[in-house]
Amino acid sequence: MKVAVEGCCHGELDAIYGHIQKLEAQNNYKVDLLLICGDFEAIRDNRDLQTMAVPQKYKQMGDFHKYHKGEATAPVLTIVIGGNHEASNHLWELYHGGWLAPNIYFLGHAGCVQVNGLRIAGASGIFKQHDYHRGHFEKEPYDNSAMRSIYHIREFNVRRLSLLSPPDVFLSHDWPSGIEQHGDVRDLLRRKPFFRNDIQSGQLGSPPLAGLLQTLQPAWWFAAHLHTRFEARVRHGPPPEPEAAAAVAAVHNPDEIVIGDEDEDEGTDAAADAGADKGAAAPAPQNPDEIALDDEFDDVAPPPPPARETRFLALDKCLPRRQFLEIVDIPAPNEPPDGGAPALAYDTEWLAITRAFQPYLSRRREQAAYPDEPAARSAVASAHEWVTAHALPALGPDARVDACQRFADGARGQTAAFAALLGIENVVAR
Repeated sequence: MKVAVEGCCHGELDAIYGHIQKLEAQNNYKVDLLLICGDFEAIRDNRDLQTMAVPQKYKQMGDFHKYHKGEATAPVLTIVIGGNHEASNHLWELYHGGWLAPNIYFLGHAGCVQVNGLRIAGASGIFKQHDYHRGHFEKEPYDNSAMRSIYHIREFNVRRLSLLSPPDVFLSHDWPSGIEQHGDVRDLLRRKPFFRNDIQSGQLGSPPLAGLLQTLQPAWWFAAHLHTRFEARVRHGPPPEPEAAAAVAAVHNPDEIVIGDEDEDEGTDAAADAGADKGAAAPAPQNPDEIALDDEFDDVAPPPPPARETRFLALDKCLPRRQFLEIVDIPAPNEPPDGGAPALAYDTEWLAITRAFQPYLSRRREQAAYPDEPAARSAVASAHEWVTAHALPALGPDARVDACQRFADGARGQTAAFAALLGIENVVAR
């Protein structure tokens, strides 16, 4: 499946879709899916514009309103996450995910869906230590502080994402902290010398995302935010124990960092561990003419499986002569043989996690204590049984998103339908 990946959108949908169509014409292929890594700016009207936290000179309507009104149509299925420059009221109305416009789907503040069987997970927003452990307390009308805190990632969503089995693709706006150590950091500093202090002080990137990278180990991780192209490869060692994985995913910076980009060196030890565990080799027979039988090696340990690897790619914002979009070939399990339109479906595991964790979705500043790892996974297992028995039959055999959520129902209507599907309280409407 040909997947277009975009860094920061900043409302430039016309230019992005135009660039994709140009690449298709030049290379004689068809792009199946577009992934946008935040700062999407889903601004429907002037009211939405007033909830976007940017300096006044950057408050522009952008292109999205045309797609929302039906004056323009997205030519390719588009999945987006939120960044730190968004119409926060609009994205809050679709907290669990939903259609922003026909063929444009918001993954939610956290989420996981499937496209032709390809599992795509993601987290919206950026990291700020002082809001990380809080609930979602913001309510309209937003003051200047709430307009910003609403897009700060919460521990609630990191914990939910940490319960997923490894997805194929992960989307974030922030970079995972420490990711620069797995790529050409010298070249990065040559292009962005002002990153040097943040890297040296451990403040570049998001520590919670570094934990998720270690825990989930997706094949691909796409990001944006820092307005530069950067690629890296992270080789993972043996997966951490469940309790340790949860602790890493929920980590916070002990230095009380108050900027949006955090850093914590991840993966170096894991990669070393992967190289250290070579497994036992079969002993050579003492007699070179001796014929060895299979049962003589029953007690020999098999070689370890190859280490998992995550390919990381961050891209720039959509501007001329910038590296803001790339096409990546990613195999999908259920690609239609006739090259038909890709199918967007719910991920059953994520539906179960959403149902199981609903009691911990706080609409106050305070956040209730979370269950420990065994209790959380037990709750997800029970929720999975409920989803299989009740939600999946309602969705049909393909669990398509549009069997429940439809753009015509509006943002609030889609969230109400999703809550009804899972039998959970719609606290987003409070």
